[in-house]
Amino acid sequence: MTDKNPNSPPRTVPIKSSNFSDAANAEIRRAAATGIYDIRGGGAKRAVPHFDDLLFLGASISRYPLEGYRETCDTSVTLGTRFAKKPIHLDIPITIAGMSFGALSGGAKEALGRGASAAGTSTTTGDGGMTEEERGHSKTLIYQYLPSRYGMNPDDLRRCDAIEIVVGQGAKPGGGGMLLGQKISDRVAEMRNLPKGIDQRSACRHPDWTGPDDLEIKILELREITNWEKPIYVKIGGARPYFDATLAVKAGADVIVLDGMQGGTAATQDVFIEHVGQPTLACIRPAVQALQDLGLHREVQLIISGGIRHGADVAKALALGADAVSIGTAAMIALGDNDPQWESEYNELGTTAGAYDDWHEGMDPAGITTQDPALMARFDPALGGRRLSNYLKVMTLEAQTIARACGKSHVHNLEPEDLCALTIEASAMTGVPLAGTNWVPGKGSF
Repeated sequence: MTDKNPNSPPRTVPIKSSNFSDAANAEIRRAAATGIYDIRGGGAKRAVPHFDDLLFLGASISRYPLEGYRETCDTSVTLGTRFAKKPIHLDIPITIAGMSFGALSGGAKEALGRGASAAGTSTTTGDGGMTEEERGHSKTLIYQYLPSRYGMNPDDLRRCDAIEIVVGQGAKPGGGGMLLGQKISDRVAEMRNLPKGIDQRSACRHPDWTGPDDLEIKILELREITNWEKPIYVKIGGARPYFDATLAVKAGADVIVLDGMQGGTAATQDVFIEHVGQPTLACIRPAVQALQDLGLHREVQLIISGGIRHGADVAKALALGADAVSIGTAAMIALGDNDPQWESEYNELGTTAGAYDDWHEGMDPAGITTQDPALMARFDPALGGRRLSNYLKVMTLEAQTIARACGKSHVHNLEPEDLCALTIEASAMTGVPLAGTNWVPGKGSF
């Protein structure tokens, strides 16, 4: 072995492009080899401004905290007070988002109903109709009315406790859903009145209306079917929240469900998930402003979803003006999705626990996002329900802890004044002053 020539010039250190990263290059190669776009589940994986960019100020001398062991902090919420004869009363401001039977197994839907009921909250059907497992174990069940109309049944509309008209999702505002053929079992096919084993694609818009005037007619139709008893929710993706919330309210919605881009999906194009929509944090203030401008904030309730993980996220959403939040991905993780106990089987599928998102393939080792009988048998709905209930209770306790520290006797008394922002982006999006200042970008001075 000879020494390097001391007179040779030093070599440039190899530097990989931040633009053409390993992940970006791998996707280019995959697209070049297959000629098809990538489909996956879940929500956006890119880093965007989120609730972590906000902090609570807490109480000291200028604010008086509440004693957790002696002073109560209420967490109840009533949804649908505007027009419905039978509004929904929940013990906690955390609901379960719509996830379809088909995307999820029957056992998983049962577990969602069990866990939500034990925690005193609601769950939601999702595309494809109502299962007896979920209805039977859900004290409060929201029926999603989607563009596909898969499984839609007027009798089930009367059996539910509220109706959620889905206009869009945060993961794919402007796009329809997918349920690929490998998950279309006999039962799924029968419920959706479509062939077994054939890819099913949901429409991106409702077939019988094209705008807010038609939405008003549809809401009235649903109220007539249900004798004006059921609250009518309208779910919108985080695209143009001020205008969309305004039009939904003027069409007669009792509740607005606003889903940011971190919201999950069972399956859609990866390019859609990562590049369409706005972060959840950016959506809340415009929607609240729309309700305030209409003089209907709190009369029309606002539910925020998309990336909610723990009680601090719940408390921050409420402080910014929401009445409740909704969780989907977090609920699946609580049930056992992406659990490390299945690591070896995730490895066989070419992934790892925490990164598995090919739910459309129907090969979920945890038995949650599959219709395979052998895999479904691994999942215990009773245990899954207990785990979800525990998780919801912890989230609620965390939100209460923060509210008490801010001197609030009800979590809905949290307000923007209780917050500060860590980044200029979060400050600009929420209207909350940058930490250590009274400055909001575009307003006033330091």
